[in-house]
Amino acid sequence: MTKQTVLGRVTQLAKANINALLDQAEDPQKMLDQLIRDYSNNIAEAEEAVASTIGNLRLMEQDHQEDVTAAKEWGGKALAASRKADELRGGGRTAEADRFDNLAKVALGRQLQSEKEARTAEPTIAAQTEVVSKLRTGLDQMKAKLGELQAKRDELVARARSAQAQNTMMDAVKSIDLLDPTSELSRFEDKVRREEARAMGKQELAASSLDAQFEQLDALGDSAEIEARLAALKG
Repeated sequence: MTKQTVLGRVTQLAKANINALLDQAEDPQKMLDQLIRDYSNNIAEAEEAVASTIGNLRLMEQDHQEDVTAAKEWGGKALAASRKADELRGGGRTAEADRFDNLAKVALGRQLQSEKEARTAEPTIAAQTEVVSKLRTGLDQMKAKLGELQAKRDELVARARSAQAQNTMMDAVKSIDLLDPTSELSRFEDKVRREEARAMGKQELAASSLDAQFEQLDALGDSAEIEARLAALKG
């Protein structure tokens, strides 16, 4: 995986709109679980890529520093050789002076080469430093997004459990609702009321029969009184 590809994936994932994704999901919890797995895997891959990129950057920085240091050292050697040549030439030792001047030229050539190598590496080092900075920022954003995903998943699971508990409670309440015509208690109440009505009917029937017997008794009493009074009249 190239660092450009990693940078693109990190940027894309870090900018993902979780709420929009959840709105389109048939099963948000499953989607969140999958997103968490994807983010975790991508973070692990990105961390490896960032570590490799940083390692390469540090090697380039070391090489650049070595070139800068070498350029200074060759400059110092060129100066020392040139001064030695001047000293020898001042003493009339021209041949030896020319040899040290040649050494100074060699040292200056090495200095120039080291400076070129250092300058050539600088743009690459700057570009790699920018890439590492973006990758680190993207990784931080992805880790924050992963935390957001995990929080949303926990919230969704808690809401689902709460809704399930509420539904269970409402089902339990409904099962004992006396106004529910399908409940066992309602049917039992209807049966009790029918039994009570039958008892009341029997009581009314019994009372009616008893009243009729007393009415007959009263009628017999009146008839006997009439016969007695008639006999008294005749007597």
